[in-house]
Amino acid sequence: MAAPLGGMFSGQPPGPPLPPPGLPGQASLLQAAPGAPRSSPSTLVDELESSFEDVSELRNELQRKDALVQKHLTKLRHWQQVLEDVSAQHKKPADIPQGSLAYLEQASANIPAPMKQT
Repeated sequence: MAAPLGGMFSGQPPGPPLPPPGLPGQASLLQAAPGAPRSSPSTLVDELESSFEDVSELRNELQRKDALVQKHLTKLRHWQQVLEDVSAQHKKPADIPQGSLAYLEQASANIPAPMKQT
């Protein structure tokens, strides 16, 4: 009832497939070692291309993150300078204007505003 697969189609010799043609006594580059899985050249190229993509994506991500770190460092240095400037202003009592009006302004700034009664 069932016929053997080899020779079933016209033009196909019976038995196992023949190895690709090559020079006598020289192994073909496309043949795998006995017992090793066979992989086609397109599969190897695909793997290489996908690895090259993964590496490119990682390099782009590192560059993006490096730029972001530099941006944050610039902002951090700016705010550190602002903080130093503000703390330096508070340490200089000689910059406070002298006189009764200046004293009243400074004293009234520390008084809380009256609360509205409802």
